[in-house]
Amino acid sequence: MSDSSPARPAAPVLDFWCELQCPDCRTALDDLRALRSRYGDRLEVRLRHFPLEKHKHAFAAAQAAEEAVAQGMGRPYVEAVLDRIAELERKGETFLVEVARELGLDAEEFDTALVDGRHILIVDADQAEGKAIGVTGTPTYVIGGERLDGGKSQEGLRERVEEIADRLLAEQRG
Repeated sequence: MSDSSPARPAAPVLDFWCELQCPDCRTALDDLRALRSRYGDRLEVRLRHFPLEKHKHAFAAAQAAEEAVAQGMGRPYVEAVLDRIAELERKGETFLVEVARELGLDAEEFDTALVDGRHILIVDADQAEGKAIGVTGTPTYVIGGERLDGGKSQEGLRERVEEIADRLLAEQRG
């Protein structure tokens, strides 16, 4: 039975649980780019923060990513940081501000945001929700109620996400 309302159904959501100092999340960027290319706005990809204690700059990087979102450049910022994990490990918060400056963002505001902690609640909430649904590492994908753990192996993961997304989109068409 299909819904007769004229409103277009919401796009299926892919939550991407990520940590910006995680080499596996860096590898997952190619899959995310391919998914965005294939689905466009028919699939909503949401970055969710899951900083791991073993990476000392991950929590600050998650906060910086939220400041980039606030300044309208979330995805480019996240991709730029993930592309240069070694620099983040070496330089820490200085690097996070440097990337903001390179992208033309308000670097002073980034610096202030990291000091005043204005985005801590968002990062904490994501982390708590991730733990509640069983996220233990990154990257982890959640789509259509299914959790797919990419921390051990990303082999076949994009194909599995595509299968679920295709099924959800077909169900919407009814």
